[in-house]
Amino acid sequence: MPKVLVVEDDEAMAVALRDGFQYEGYVVEIGRDGAQGLRLAAEWRPDLIILDVMLPKMSGLDVCKRVRAEKNSVPIILLTARGQEIDKVVGLKAGADDYVTKPFSFMELLARAEAVLRRSGATTAQPEACRFGDVEVDFVRFQATKAGRPLEMSPREYRLLGYFVSRTGQVVTREELLSAVWGYDKSSMSRTVDTHVAKLRKKVEDSPESPRYILTVHGAGYRFTG
Repeated sequence: MPKVLVVEDDEAMAVALRDGFQYEGYVVEIGRDGAQGLRLAAEWRPDLIILDVMLPKMSGLDVCKRVRAEKNSVPIILLTARGQEIDKVVGLKAGADDYVTKPFSFMELLARAEAVLRRSGATTAQPEACRFGDVEVDFVRFQATKAGRPLEMSPREYRLLGYFVSRTGQVVTREELLSAVWGYDKSSMSRTVDTHVAKLRKKVEDSPESPRYILTVHGAGYRFTG
């Protein structure tokens, strides 16, 4: 799974972002100041940097400039305080790919992160949308309907379904799903996959007991028929 470097000196914010991205299956490292963030960017080689503008030791803008000066094209999303319009402009000119203004919802940041990762090619080709049967899903806006009625799906279920869609027709093992969707590598947690697949089936299948789209391949895993 993609590696995300969060450079944020506010401990509560850093922990919340770490927990949110880890829940979505990302590998996360935290930098507490600009100097540490710059070092981690070079040594850890993340796929994405979430970078606060106001940091001790070195500002986020200076970190961004230094990263780009080192010919590192890693996507960077700046976190700016409300009203710091000049920082947004300077940040984009310094090489940032996007910015999010505080306060923000984690789902907004996650959508921005997935968008820049898709553009950079750092993620498995996650579909932007799909349609099968009477189900329509927008993976960018986290919206889904079945027979025209809204479907309530968790971020994890969107990622699980998105992974299935990206592997349409292929057998996907539980271990692969644990790694790709949860970021785990523990076969003992395969029941977690089965539980979530069962919940997903109840939402998208007409007959969850006799599924048409998310099929069980006995002894192997699952296959999405699309």
